[in-house]
Amino acid sequence: MTHRAGDLDSVGGVSSNRLEGFAAGYDFVLDDFQLRACRALEGGRGVLVAAPTGSGKTVVGEFAVHLALAEGRKAFYTTPIKALSNQKYADLVARHGAGRVGLLTGDTAVNSEAPVVVMTTEVLRNMLYADSPTLAGLGYVVMDEVHYLADRFRGPVWEEVIIHLPQQVQIASLSATVSNAEEFGAWLAEVRGDTDVVVWEHRPVPLWQHVLTAGGIVDLFAEAHDGQPGAHAGGGEPRVNPELRETYRRQTRPGGRARGRGPGSRGPRRRPPARPEVIAMLDRAGLLPAITFVFSRAGCEAAVEQCLAGGLRLTTAAERDEISRIVAEGTTEIPEADRAVLGYRTWLEALQRGIAAHHAGLLPTFKEVVEQLFAAGLVKVVFATETLALGINMPARTVVLEKLIKWNGETHADITPAEYTQLTGRAGRRGIDIEGHAVVLWHEGLDPHALAGLASTRTYPLRSSFRPTYNMAVNLVAQVGRERARQILETSFAQYQADQGVVGLARQLRRQEEALAGYTEAMTCHLGDFAEYMALRRRIGRLEAESSRAAAAGRRLEAIASLEQLRRGDVIRIGAGRRAAWAVVVETNGSSDADGPRPTVVTDGHRLRRVGLADVPHGVEPVTRMSLPKTFDARSPHARRDLASSLRTVLTTHDLPGSRGAGRGNGRSSDDDAADQTLEKVSRLRAAMRAHPCHGCAEREDHARWAERHHKLQRDTETLRRRIDGRTNTIARVFDRVCDLLTERGYLATGTTGELEITTAGRLLRRIYTESDLLVAECLRAGLWSGLDGPGLAACVSAVVFESRGEGRDADPRLPAGAVRTALHETVRIWSELTDQEELHRLDTTREVDLNLAWAVHRWASGRGLADVLGSQQAGELSAGDFVRWCRQIIDLLGQIQSTARESGDDALRRSASAAIDGVRRGVVANSVA
Repeated sequence: MTHRAGDLDSVGGVSSNRLEGFAAGYDFVLDDFQLRACRALEGGRGVLVAAPTGSGKTVVGEFAVHLALAEGRKAFYTTPIKALSNQKYADLVARHGAGRVGLLTGDTAVNSEAPVVVMTTEVLRNMLYADSPTLAGLGYVVMDEVHYLADRFRGPVWEEVIIHLPQQVQIASLSATVSNAEEFGAWLAEVRGDTDVVVWEHRPVPLWQHVLTAGGIVDLFAEAHDGQPGAHAGGGEPRVNPELRETYRRQTRPGGRARGRGPGSRGPRRRPPARPEVIAMLDRAGLLPAITFVFSRAGCEAAVEQCLAGGLRLTTAAERDEISRIVAEGTTEIPEADRAVLGYRTWLEALQRGIAAHHAGLLPTFKEVVEQLFAAGLVKVVFATETLALGINMPARTVVLEKLIKWNGETHADITPAEYTQLTGRAGRRGIDIEGHAVVLWHEGLDPHALAGLASTRTYPLRSSFRPTYNMAVNLVAQVGRERARQILETSFAQYQADQGVVGLARQLRRQEEALAGYTEAMTCHLGDFAEYMALRRRIGRLEAESSRAAAAGRRLEAIASLEQLRRGDVIRIGAGRRAAWAVVVETNGSSDADGPRPTVVTDGHRLRRVGLADVPHGVEPVTRMSLPKTFDARSPHARRDLASSLRTVLTTHDLPGSRGAGRGNGRSSDDDAADQTLEKVSRLRAAMRAHPCHGCAEREDHARWAERHHKLQRDTETLRRRIDGRTNTIARVFDRVCDLLTERGYLATGTTGELEITTAGRLLRRIYTESDLLVAECLRAGLWSGLDGPGLAACVSAVVFESRGEGRDADPRLPAGAVRTALHETVRIWSELTDQEELHRLDTTREVDLNLAWAVHRWASGRGLADVLGSQQAGELSAGDFVRWCRQIIDLLGQIQSTARESGDDALRRSASAAIDGVRRGVVANSVA
C-alpha cells in the first residue's frame, strides 16, 4: 500500500492508546505521514518512509522503539556510520534512560543486551551471520538513511540485513526522497511481507532559493505559487527571476563578457564578495546560522582563516565564555603535547568568534564539539564538505553553495539534483525557523536556468549497489548451502531491479516477435520457400562483398610491397591527372605508418615530399634509375633544383611524358586463385537462385523487401534475447564465479555428499569483514603476518585498509625495516596474484595495497608522538583527523584478526593483534569518537 502526500488528507486523529501516548511525548503535532507510518507498524506491517531531510522521519523509528518496549521485545536502531549511531544513542538515552539503551559500533560496546540497541548496519549483518544470541527477542529494526544501499561500499550490507532478518521482525525503513519509492517498497513487500510505502514530499519548513551577488541577495525564482517558493506554476517550469536572466544574457552574449555594475547597468555583478563579506551579508539579512558547502577540505580551512584575517566576529562575550567552557569539557582528554600539531589554538579562536570548519579530515573530537556548538546556536557559520549532509543532525537557517561543481573521486562534475536537494535540505530548522534559505554564490558561468532545474527536479531513483562478496559467499554456503544461497541472492533488490528491466525488454521482445510473424506472412510466396530463396541471394551478396574486400586488400598489399622495393635513385610516376608528377627517390629509410613506408622524393618541380599509399594506390614501378651524389643534401634548395633539372633531362632522353603504368608483377598469386574460386562459387549460387521456383514469381521483389525487413528484425530480436539472458540471474552468476574462485583458493570444497562446503580456511574468512576480505585471509593463511610484533602487524594491516586521497600516493614510500618490510612486499605480491585470478574469473578486483601509511602507523604503534608521526607521513598532506579515522579502521580489522587467532589457537598472532590494538588505540585515537 502506497500513501503519497496528496493522499494524506485527514487521518482522523490518533487512533490508539499506544500511538496517542507516544505522540503526547512531543511538543509538536505529528504530521499525517508520521501517523500513517506509525499505524502501519502498530498494525504489524513493515513500513518504508520516503520524505525530505528535516521532515521528521525519525519519529517513525522512535515509535518502533516505543512499541518494542511496550511489547517486551527488542528494537535495533541501525545507521550507516558511527557518528550517526553515537548521535542517535544520545537521543534515545535522553528519552528512555541509559539503562534501557545500548550502543554497538564495532569497536564500542555499551550495554549491548539492552532492549534497545543502536548500531551500525555492519554490526547487525555480522550478528546475523554469527547467529548471535543477542538477536533473541528482536521485534523491530529501524533502518535509518536506508537510501545508503546505493552506496558502493556500504550498500550491499543493507540488502544482506533486509534479506536475512527473521520474518517475524518488522522493519521501519527511513529514506530520503527517492522517485522510485514504490519500486523499493514492492521489493520490501516481496522479501519481508506486508510493507506500507509512505511518500511525503512536503517540506515542513518552506525553502527559498537565492543567488548572492556583490549587489545583494536575489531570489532565483520570479514568484511563488500556492505559498511555496519556486513551485511550478500550472505544471510548467518555474520562472527564473528576470534580473538573473538579464545578467546571464549579458555575460554570455557574443563578443563580450558581462559588464560590471555601473551607471545605467542593471542586474548583479559577476563576482561574489569575499567569504567574510558573504557571511557579514547573511548576518545583516538575519540568515544565520548557516552552513557553507565548499567541497574541499583545504577550502574549508582556508575559509576559516580568511574570516579570522578579516576580523569577523559573530558572538557576544557571554557566548564566547560558554564556547570556551564547552570546548574545555570536550577536549580534556587531548594531551597538551598534541594540541600544537592539531592547530588547537586557531581552532578555538575561530569557535570563539562563531566560525568553524567541518570535514572528514577534522579530528573526530573537534567535529563532535563543532556539532555540539552549532546545535546550541553558539557557532554561527560552518564551512563544510558534503559529508556533513550525510545524516548528521546539524540543521541551519541557511545553506550556502559556493559552486555547483565538485570532485566525485575521478573528475570535477556538476552536482546532481539529488545532491543539491540533500545539501540544501539542511536549511530550515523545524520548530525554530518559519522558512529556510538556499543561497548559491554568483560565479563565472553560472546559468540561472540550470540552477532552477537543480532546485526544482524531484527525480532521484534509488539504484542497488549489491554484489556478492567473498565473506558473504562463505557465510551463505556455511548457513544454507550453495543452491539455497543462489536463491537468496536472487531475492536481492539488485536482481529485482534487473528483473524489472527485463519486464520492459520482454514486452519489447513480444512486440518484435509479433512483427516477425507479420513479416513472415507478407513474404510468403505461393511458388516455394521464399526464405530459402532469400538465403541464396544474401549468400551471393556476402561472397561478392568479401571478394571485393579481398581484392582491395590484395591491391593494397601489392602497392605497399612496391613502395618497400624502391631504391635510392629510382625514377617513378606519382599522383594522377593534373596532380601527376615525376620524381626521383632520394631516401627510402625514412618514416612509415600503418599504410607502409613513405620514401622521400624530389619532384621534377624540385619539391621535396614523402610518397605514400595515397599517391600510388595501384602500386609503383621505377621506369629508370639516376645516379645521385653520395653527398646529396635534400634540405638544400640549390641541390634540389639541380637534381630536378637532371631528372627532366632523363625524362626527355627516355621520352617519358606520362606514366608507364602502376602495376608491378604480371604473375598469378594465391589471391588470384582464391578470387577465381569465389567467382566459381558465386556462379554456382546464381544458377541455383535462377532455378529456384520463387525466382519466377511476379511479386518477387515485394516479397524480397518484406524478407529483408524480417531478416533485420530477426537480428535485432536475437540481440534483445541475449540482453534478456544477460540480465536474468545476474547476481547468482556472479556468486557462482565467486564460489569458483574460492574453491580454487581452498576456501570452499565439494563434500562427501557432493555439496559445496566451507573449509578451515573458509571458517577463517567468515570472520573477516573488510573491503579486502579475501586478501586479508590469504595473508593470514600464508603466515605472512605471523611472528610480527604489534607495531609491525599494525603497519601491515594499514596497507590493506588505507587508501591515499587523490594524487597523494607515493610510488616508493618509506617503510619499516626488517621483517615488516618483507611482510609488506609479500602482501603486495599476494594481492597481485589474487587480482590476476579475479580477472580470469571476470570479477571486480581487490583494491590495490597502499603502503603509504605503514611507516606512520608503525611509529605511532611504537609509542611515538603525534607531531613526530604526522611529520614522517609521506602520502601527501595527512591531517590529524584522517590519521585518527584510518587508525580506527585499522583497530577494527585488528580486532577481527585477534578473534580469528583466538578461534584457531594461534596465540602468538593473538598477542600481536592485542599489542597492536593497544599501540594504536592511545592518545587522540583513543579519545576520539569515530
